[in-house]
Amino acid sequence: MNTPLENQHDSPNESDNKENITFENRVDLTELQEAVSKIKSELGKVIVGQKYMIDMLLTALLANGHVLIEGVPGIAKTITAKLLAKTLTVDFGRIQFTPDLMPSDILGTSIFDLKKSEFEFKKGPVFTNMLLIDEINRSPAKTQAALFEVMEEKQITIDGTKYELPPPFMVLATQNPIEQEGTYRLPEAQLDRFLFKIDISYPSLEEEVEIILREHQLKEDKKLDKVTAFLSQEKIVKYQKLVNEIIVEPHLIRYIAEIINQTRNNEFLYMGASPRASIAILKASKAFAAINGRDFVTPEDIKAVAVSVIQHRIIITPEREMEGITAKQIIQQIIQNVAIPR
Repeated sequence: MNTPLENQHDSPNESDNKENITFENRVDLTELQEAVSKIKSELGKVIVGQKYMIDMLLTALLANGHVLIEGVPGIAKTITAKLLAKTLTVDFGRIQFTPDLMPSDILGTSIFDLKKSEFEFKKGPVFTNMLLIDEINRSPAKTQAALFEVMEEKQITIDGTKYELPPPFMVLATQNPIEQEGTYRLPEAQLDRFLFKIDISYPSLEEEVEIILREHQLKEDKKLDKVTAFLSQEKIVKYQKLVNEIIVEPHLIRYIAEIINQTRNNEFLYMGASPRASIAILKASKAFAAINGRDFVTPEDIKAVAVSVIQHRIIITPEREMEGITAKQIIQQIIQNVAIPR
């Protein structure tokens, strides 16, 4: 792996020679980078700011993972998910979770066909490539649990019959952290199915001004009409396979393991992260490196994705939670304490 030398003084000739040196990726990421740049450009036609959320959504897409987006109403959680789907030529489905929603409303159900005198399975909205679930914590545990198999294994078993979903399959779920009435907290097993949990904050003053100006200039135009689809299902699968080829040095594998191990030995945490979190950081850091044009993972890639991977997989002790300490703060402290490999 080619890394820059630090704190070294080169002679003028050496500096001139270095300017002429170019490094080529061992994995060709040119096409992938162009696609990522195009998606960001399309999303930028409507979305103001939210760079981190967009980066993490693209990372999750390439890492073949699911995303839970948490934030107060009105900060573009749902519209960003819809716009991302609009840039892809894939099937898109949306489910509004409500307290009376049943598992069959998501997965589908068997209906008796009088003409054929047999039961016929009618597929539910989960049979798609990209599934947006609005307010996932609005439905009770029974309905939430209906997503366990499909999110982990990309398949559904109904009446003893297995139905496999064609790739890619990605769940984008949103939830409001403020409202508690009429909501059902997602259990740890359900949260663990998400590659990322992304916390979205309010825009800055300048971003807010830009949002208002764009809305004023829209007139009768629809926001979704500004975005065009260009990335096919086949291309997404191709890029996902390409990400698997990203190089990770052994010392970075250990770096990931040390971060996760520290969550299990932290006095502020009642429960640390599982090995699934280690694997999630590995996959996410490879995808993050790819969208930034590198065919190798750096410690910065790991740190960039670690918080979003870990924060929903740990449980803070009640005492620290009452003090207002957040999972994000604890994870950041752990990352600071783990020595960066050189």
